[in-house]
Amino acid sequence: MTQPTVLIIDDEPDILELLELTLGRMSLQTRSASTLREAMTLLQSQHFDLCLTDMRLPDGDGMSIVRHIQQHFTSTPVAMITAYGSLDTAINALKAGAFDFLTKPVDLTRLRELVSTALRLNTAQADADPRDRDPILGISPPIERLRNQISKLARSQAPLYISGESGSGKELVARRIHALSPRAEQAFVPVNCGAIPSELMESEFFGHRKGSFSGAVADKPGLFQAANHGTLFLDEVADLPMAMQVKLLRAIQEKAIRAVGSQREEAVDVRLLCATHKDLANEVAQGRFRQDLFYRINVIELQVPPLRARREDLPLLVQSILGRLAERANQPVPEVTEAGMERLLNYRFPGNVRELENALERAFTLCEGQQIDAHDLWLSACPSASQDDAPDFSQIDHLEDYLDNIERQAITQALEETRWNKTAAAKRLGLTFRSLRYRLKKLGLDD
Repeated sequence: MTQPTVLIIDDEPDILELLELTLGRMSLQTRSASTLREAMTLLQSQHFDLCLTDMRLPDGDGMSIVRHIQQHFTSTPVAMITAYGSLDTAINALKAGAFDFLTKPVDLTRLRELVSTALRLNTAQADADPRDRDPILGISPPIERLRNQISKLARSQAPLYISGESGSGKELVARRIHALSPRAEQAFVPVNCGAIPSELMESEFFGHRKGSFSGAVADKPGLFQAANHGTLFLDEVADLPMAMQVKLLRAIQEKAIRAVGSQREEAVDVRLLCATHKDLANEVAQGRFRQDLFYRINVIELQVPPLRARREDLPLLVQSILGRLAERANQPVPEVTEAGMERLLNYRFPGNVRELENALERAFTLCEGQQIDAHDLWLSACPSASQDDAPDFSQIDHLEDYLDNIERQAITQALEETRWNKTAAAKRLGLTFRSLRYRLKKLGLDD
């Protein structure tokens, strides 16, 4: 079997020697260049499985190498070596397509981890599930774009911010990125940041030592330790309290965490993926989310399209969801009538795929025979994409409750479509901000 070959680009002889010796002990072949020109010549003459490049070179900079490899040698991961504390440079390199970065002085343990991960990259994507097992279903242009972006971003170690409305499938996207990454054999650890009590958050994230607080009867590893060498997915990251945001920022920057009650830091190697349905930039502007943390987790943003932007995927999604439900219940898969499918296609789905799953599960349970018709789908008239769908007044027991429900759904839809920006939602609804605030309080939506 051919030994992997690594291209090392640095004009400091001591750094070159250190990297060559370390990689040689890992049974890797190396070629070295001290200038941009030499590196370009070597890249044209042979294939490399990995490139390590310094940022500053006598005749240029490492960013030129990153861009050149991204354009001409897409299967070769490239890692940037930067001066200690040059986080801006490292982040720019990640945005340009670098696989990862190292800081000087080079930590040899971190170097070996980076190299091992990078060399697993092509193998991981070659062994990944084929298209027919891709959990992200759809043939629409937005989904094809998302699928292509996922494939590219799985090759990076850059922190990734996944944005999208509630129920659109952000965790599914995060899991797919992990499955296509060189970390696929390691743990994927999903965390709902809004579900952890603030007083337990530090212990949950970083672990604790026995006796560090009342009830700590044994050492307990945290979520970062559980995700070590794998992927940590922080869902609803905007819900983190400010004190925890500070600790998370330090963990990301130092690639190390300190357990509650411990006197020393512990190195962790984690790919961080974050998501929220809120507008993080607006949260920063409102002072509820730290700008420096936003800058670190939003190195690359990946937008998940809402279901209403990919209506042509509905038949495929419906078939898949009903298939799962039928298999679970050990029953035949019901057929959706033409009227039922039309009802689905004309609905806006403010709750996205999650709402579709809930609607189909209700219909599957309550429908008679092996057909799901329009009347089996309990979908609100308010968020419909079609003006032809009139409400069924025979189902109204109390007019005030019915109108409140319509108003609640309209306001919730406007808030979700504006990423919970109340000013923008009020404008979309043709209300003043004060009027919207009054309605939110009246309907119990002002939490």
